[in-house]
Parts: sequence; C-alpha cells; structure tokens
Amino acid sequence: MSRSETTKTVLVAGAANLILAITKLIAGLLAGSSAMLAEGAHSVADTLNQSFLLTSLRRSERPPDRRHPFGYGNERYVWSLLAAFGIFVAGAGFSVFEGILTMTGHGGTGTSVWLAFAVLALAFVLEGASWIRAYYQARKETRDNGRDLVDHVRRSPDITFKTALFEDTAAMIGLALAAAGLTLREITGSDFWDGLASVLIGVLLVGLAFSIGHESMGLLIGRAADPAEQRRIRAEITGAPGVTGVGELLTMHFGPEQILVAAKVHFSDDISADQAEDVAGDIDRRLREKIPAVRHVFLDPTQHPADRAADPVHRTEEHA
Repeated sequence: MSRSETTKTVLVAGAANLILAITKLIAGLLAGSSAMLAEGAHSVADTLNQSFLLTSLRRSERPPDRRHPFGYGNERYVWSLLAAFGIFVAGAGFSVFEGILTMTGHGGTGTSVWLAFAVLALAFVLEGASWIRAYYQARKETRDNGRDLVDHVRRSPDITFKTALFEDTAAMIGLALAAAGLTLREITGSDFWDGLASVLIGVLLVGLAFSIGHESMGLLIGRAADPAEQRRIRAEITGAPGVTGVGELLTMHFGPEQILVAAKVHFSDDISADQAEDVAGDIDRRLREKIPAVRHVFLDPTQHPADRAADPVHRTEEHA
C-alpha cells in the first residue's frame, strides 16, 4: 500500500464532496426534498471526514520520539474513529430526522425539482470519479499482492484508504436512493417516498459509521500482521543458518506500513552466542528488505524443547 496513492484518493474524494455538499443543500432547499438535504448532510459529513483523514496521514508520519518510540502510525485509526463519529452524527442523525419529518407531513415544499435531478446527475459524475480513483488504488494494490479485490479490502490495514472507498461506495448508493425517492414523489405526488429515501440514506450512513468504527477499533487495539505475511516472516527466520525453529511469533501493526515482529527463536547448540547474534542481525536485515512494512524486530534466543528435554542438567532440574 502506498501513502502517496492513499493521499491522492483522499484528496479526490474531498474535492468532490466539498463541491457536492454545497450544491446538494441548495438543490434540496429549492426542491423541498428531504432526500436531497440528507445527501447534502452526507456530503458535509464526508468532507469533514476527508479533512480528518488528511490530518491523520500527516500526523502519522511524525518520527518516533522518547514518549512514542514506535512512532505515530496508530493515529490513523484514532482519526478514522472520529470520521466514523462524524458520519453518524452529521450524516445519519440529520438524514433520519429529516426523513421522519417529511414522512409525517412536516417536510418543506419546493418547485425546482429539475435542479435536484441536475445536481444528482452532477453528483453521479463527481462521486463516480472519486469512487473510480479509490477502485483504481485497490486494483493496483491487488496486482502487487496477488489477492482478489474483496479479500484485499477486507485484509488491508490501511484504514484511511478503506474509509475513502467505503464512503464513495455509500455515496453512490445514497445517490441512487435519493433519485428513486424524488422520482416516486413526482410520480405519486406523495412526500412519503422522499422521506423514506432520506431515512434509508440515514440507515446506510449508520452502517457505514459502524463499519469504519469497527475496523478502526480492531486496528487500534493492536491487530496482528496478515497470515500470509506471518508465514513469510516465519519462513525467513527458520531459513536462517543455525536456526532450528520458531517457538512463538508475535506481530502487531503500528499503522498500515509499520509492523513489529517479536519471536522466540530456537538456535542450534552448535553455534556460539556471538554467531547467534550475527544470525539475528542478518534475520533483522532480511525481514526489513523483503517486507518493507517490518520496522521493529525483536528476537529472543531460546533452546528447542527437544534439546531441553535431552539436556541432562535440565532433566535434573525438572526432577529436583
């Protein structure tokens, strides 16, 4: 995953949402459409969230210091939680409230429906461009790691990219709901459909906020590296000369591009302590070269259980 690609994706999404937030709100007021107002609130929330995500990208790149020896990579997950909260409050809450008012006969009135449809058409173009940008990044990354698209999005630790992709996907669905609500209102003459579309947009945003929040929490509390990466790490360690096995392998993400590796490594009794230290240094170097996300490696030399059982001193201590 590339920080520059993620930044481009967030910038494209932010620019599209800023333009649409203004035009949707104006069209919603002139057309008297709660669905359009809900979409306006959706774009306002998304614009705010893009600013959160850009802030997270900048702050997460700060170098380690004495108080934060592993750096600030986890700040991406904190800001993504704030983005999820913003979607829930600014988008979902307003959309559901406005939709219920309209469904119960307390909605606004307006005549410029043509403007609402024109803004929806513009929104499909701009939101579609933003979604294509996020999709392009996902496809580029799947070519690099050999996964299919769904599996890559599910397993990627880059919460900033995932938030942008989820928001753009939700935006396309929300536009379809708003268009359907407006069309049914014009056909039937009932505001119920417009209000229902607004409520459904709100429900969609609740699901989006929950999804982003759940992903962020899982990463914030310390998620292990992907199983495929763990297998590569284990293979690199066990393939080193003088290593007879790995007793325990622990990994944890400190941001999308930072992985900590801690392992209990079984060394052969035939190598000296100095040789084991040299081997550990080679393992550290190779892991960083072959898996760039690996930033911190801690190896604990231990004796293999079989060697411990065969050790007369160890057997004597066990039976003492």
